[in-house]
Amino acid sequence: MKKLAIVFSLIFLCMVAFYFFILRPEKYEEIDLYEKILERGVIKVGINTDSKPFGFINSDGSIVGYDADLARYIAQYILKNPKRVEFVAVTPANRMIKASTGEVDIVIATMTITPQREEIIDFSIPYDSAGQALLVNSSSKITSISDLAGQNVGVIWGTTAEKNLLSLVPTANVIGFKTYGEAYQALKKNQINAITSDDTILSSFAIQDKDVKLLPKRYSREPYGIGMKKGKSTAKLKEVIDEAIQDMKQKNVINRLHKTWLEK
Repeated sequence: MKKLAIVFSLIFLCMVAFYFFILRPEKYEEIDLYEKILERGVIKVGINTDSKPFGFINSDGSIVGYDADLARYIAQYILKNPKRVEFVAVTPANRMIKASTGEVDIVIATMTITPQREEIIDFSIPYDSAGQALLVNSSSKITSISDLAGQNVGVIWGTTAEKNLLSLVPTANVIGFKTYGEAYQALKKNQINAITSDDTILSSFAIQDKDVKLLPKRYSREPYGIGMKKGKSTAKLKEVIDEAIQDMKQKNVINRLHKTWLEK
């Protein structure tokens, strides 16, 4: 009886393997995300709405910025209509989760391409880049990152700035925030001595508020990429988005976006 049970178990396992790996029922097949977007007629884009000038909410309630415009250009390239975008608000802490779970098709949110992140999600080719910088109060005596030893330094959870800071100044007191706005307010109230993040984002605070300043030194190079779920289901989508970015670079679109939003 024992041998017979083993035989039946082996037969059952073989049948299961045949069903899933040979017949491959449709509901278990990976759905090609590019084809799904074409069929749906809308591309779902995760965007940070608290990272001016890349993604923020305008006075009329619409989402605008460099990354928002980039998303609309991609919608034009794929769906022939720049309005066929559904924006989903993400944060640096949850943007990779939303991409990997399929809640959004792609994430355009000043996300730096790193080897660690590439193990979790796929990235497009870079569309722009930034450098890690320091934002301090104008009256601050901090002149470089070496002055942050023992100081309270604000970072945004989920960004590369935290790791870079701990590597460069392990004795800094890292204070994490969910949003750039929260970190900025903490700096203004002297609850922290500096904020470290991408210069492309921190510069907007310095432009609008003369009581803070962006120090000139840069401590890293941060290539921005468009993130998406890792795997075969996004292979075609990645290929098309790479083509779209190349097309925008050749047609000077990326350069115009850079000048429009980052060189005001």
